[in-house]
Amino acid sequence: MSKNKIFKYLLLITVCFIAIPLVTAHDNDPYLYILGVTQDAGYPQTGCYETHCMPAWVEPGLRRGAVSLGLIDPGSHKKYMFEATPDFPAQLYELEKEAPSADFKLAGIFLTHAHIGHYTGLMFLGHEAMGALGIPVYAMPGMFDFLKTNGPWSQLVSYRNIVLTALQTDRVESLGSLKVTPFLVPHRDEYSETVGYRIDGPHKSAVFIPDIDKWTKWRTDLSGLLKTVDYALIDGTFYADGELPGRDMSKIPHPFVLESMKTLEALALKERNKVWFIHMNHTNPLLNTNSEESKLVRSAGFNVALEGIRLEL
Repeated sequence: MSKNKIFKYLLLITVCFIAIPLVTAHDNDPYLYILGVTQDAGYPQTGCYETHCMPAWVEPGLRRGAVSLGLIDPGSHKKYMFEATPDFPAQLYELEKEAPSADFKLAGIFLTHAHIGHYTGLMFLGHEAMGALGIPVYAMPGMFDFLKTNGPWSQLVSYRNIVLTALQTDRVESLGSLKVTPFLVPHRDEYSETVGYRIDGPHKSAVFIPDIDKWTKWRTDLSGLLKTVDYALIDGTFYADGELPGRDMSKIPHPFVLESMKTLEALALKERNKVWFIHMNHTNPLLNTNSEESKLVRSAGFNVALEGIRLEL
């Protein structure tokens, strides 16, 4: 059996194991559709020819895109994206297959912050590429100003490929049956602030926090937050300390997956099962669905995000 077939088989086993809700764009209720799961640079990462990256260079089916979500609302015939990653062309195509443009208008893109894996895909909307017209891009004030005043992003604005829509912290954006609320999180804010999003549907809700510094730096209690939502797609960049040999990982202060699990271990299984680790670095063993680390995470009641998963709202 080829590596690609083995990977697809393991992926199928994993998806079946965690009992993903079977929803499609033909249902009436909105849902999230996971389009990408890795840290900004994807998997395999540029210039990485180590043993953990080489299988994905050899077998394209093992490659994984940077973190992105689709939000599909059959009732309004609209679709949205969270993040515009360097993998935007392929991710937009996956969204197109799931919710074709003939029936679903691309009604907006929500950005979290100005790190390369979260906004640079906007370039594909420009006149050199898609030549899009009037795509709403939702951004916080710092992100809004960064795009408006710095090339080449400002050209997207002046050519009206995109239309910037200003967000405010904790202010609800009403999208028909959906509500999207940004909230500030601590992170390295060289060019803009960083936010997570709460996404409320008619029946269920989710939080999306792909990037954050250590949980102890945030004023919000993660355990308490979990009790208010049905899904939490949270920063799982690194599995454990020491994952980057020769580097001081305190200078890259993401919460380790093991730290997050320790923080939440006292919660009931029902609460732990709301967690989906996402935004994984190319070194993270969770990218291998059959690794011992992946098995440990799932056995503890947590989930690992995979492309193609649907979460009903």
